Amino acid sequence: MAIQPSPIRGALFSLASFASYACCDVALKYLGQDMSSLQVVWVVAAFSLPFILGQMLWTDRHASLRPMLWGWTLARVAITVVNSIFVTYTFTHLPLAQCYAIFFTMPLMITLFAWPFLGEPIDPLRGGIILLGFGGVLVAVQPGSTSFQLGHLTAILGATLGAMNSLILRRIGERERAGVILLYPVLAQGLVGSALLPFVWQPMPVHSLIAGTILGFLGTCGGLFIIAAYRRAPAIVVAPMQYSQILWASTIGYFLFGETPGLVTVLGIGIIIAAGLGLLAMSNRSKVQNSPA
Repeated sequence: MAIQPSPIRGALFSLASFASYACCDVALKYLGQDMSSLQVVWVVAAFSLPFILGQMLWTDRHASLRPMLWGWTLARVAITVVNSIFVTYTFTHLPLAQCYAIFFTMPLMITLFAWPFLGEPIDPLRGGIILLGFGGVLVAVQPGSTSFQLGHLTAILGATLGAMNSLILRRIGERERAGVILLYPVLAQGLVGSALLPFVWQPMPVHSLIAGTILGFLGTCGGLFIIAAYRRAPAIVVAPMQYSQILWASTIGYFLFGETPGLVTVLGIGIIIAAGLGLLAMSNRSKVQNSPA
């Protein structure tokens, strides 16, 4: 049965997705208090795989898991594995607000990298918006009053690799099977984590096992919700909801970790969000203008 378009339902599914992802980010930070970032990477994969496999068997038991685009799949797997280490380290060593201030530059980086990668040129206005967004990062992080840590570098690298991953998905998303896209990066993450686990293993108390289970479940739910959102509403409705993550994560982070972002950090994040929304609005307007009458 065909799914009827519904912008309101699409927006609600999108909000649910990014609320799930925000909870996953908080769970990463929580787990990182008791164990190495490399062990957390393994936990994410090990506790996500059962939910991913269960979802795949539930939707299509006969789906083929052989990649159609081996080269791009391997590239995305490598990027995802390395990026999972960067992102995990970032969330376990920086305040949540600073994490999001840097990770929210991904839409800006996607626009920047789309020029050489996809042949999508950047006009002066888009270039100015990108510079404004990166200026927002400087405002949020406050380099003059904040000591630069390794976590800031891993955040920058994580946002960069995340943008590259998104561009690869734009290339292969319509040609590659959903099961392949979901499964192989997590499977590789689990294998790499298993190889490194003996060097960093710390016993996991019950609360860590519960947090890992919640992370795996909500991560899978987030993926299903975002798929449902894009099936019901256009990107101009779904994509802006990503910025709701800062609200979810900041609220939970306040109660769990006592983190309260300062006004300057909030201002910087606001600039980054405005730049991202500006690029999204320009992209949507260009699509409308270029569409056949």
